[in-house]
Amino acid sequence: MQRRAHISISVLLAGAALTACQGDGSKAEPAAGAESSKSAAGASAPAGGSAVDPLQNEQGTGPGLAPLTSAADLTRARTLIGRVNTKARGPQTGYDRQKYGPAWTDSVTDVPFGRNSCDTRDDILKRDGQGTRWKDDKGCVVNTMTLPDPYSGKDIAFTKAKASAVQIDHVVPLSASWQMGAAQWDADKRRRLANDPLNLLAVDGPINGGKGDSSPATWLPPNKVVRCSYVVRYAQVSIKYDLPVTDADKQAMLAQCGG
Repeated sequence: MQRRAHISISVLLAGAALTACQGDGSKAEPAAGAESSKSAAGASAPAGGSAVDPLQNEQGTGPGLAPLTSAADLTRARTLIGRVNTKARGPQTGYDRQKYGPAWTDSVTDVPFGRNSCDTRDDILKRDGQGTRWKDDKGCVVNTMTLPDPYSGKDIAFTKAKASAVQIDHVVPLSASWQMGAAQWDADKRRRLANDPLNLLAVDGPINGGKGDSSPATWLPPNKVVRCSYVVRYAQVSIKYDLPVTDADKQAMLAQCGG
């Protein structure tokens, strides 16, 4: 009996150590298999992991961009891109980031992670990062993590102190969406596009800065193995929000997937 009691106490102490604060005061990410945290509204918080096939990630709740390489996947990708409507690009007149709501607001409905008590930027860092440690007790603010960056194909060490090393990319840039029809939307729909995880990826900051408001005809990720996955994600957002692309964009998208 004494030996069993000793083993039980050791197990309890080991479990407590896994959830204790780290030496830098941050909180460790739960062990694999642990339940994801919940917001007051009951919505699951995202958890980082291995990159997901975009064809299997229609809600954008899975991390990263896994390459599409099989003939079957490439065919499915081209079929999806084929559903995207085309039209000429409109003027940028009147575009203002503020017309898409406050940056990274949690006050958005009808998109995953909305109103879960964490801002959108931290939701995406949490979804896409690995080895995450938190700055706060509720597991919203990411203090440190490793980002498997889809755009460069490299791992990036993220720290809150140097947050600009990682940026959140709008796959369909907001200014491009304005030119392709969002100028006529109501404020709620624009806010959803700006905070929908389907349209968001955590990526290398300088690379994202170089992308700017470019669409696929003029910009693609430097990491060639994810280019088909990237344009699939672009197509998924375009279809969900009924946003057309230019003819040049559509041809460039098809070309990345063997079309």
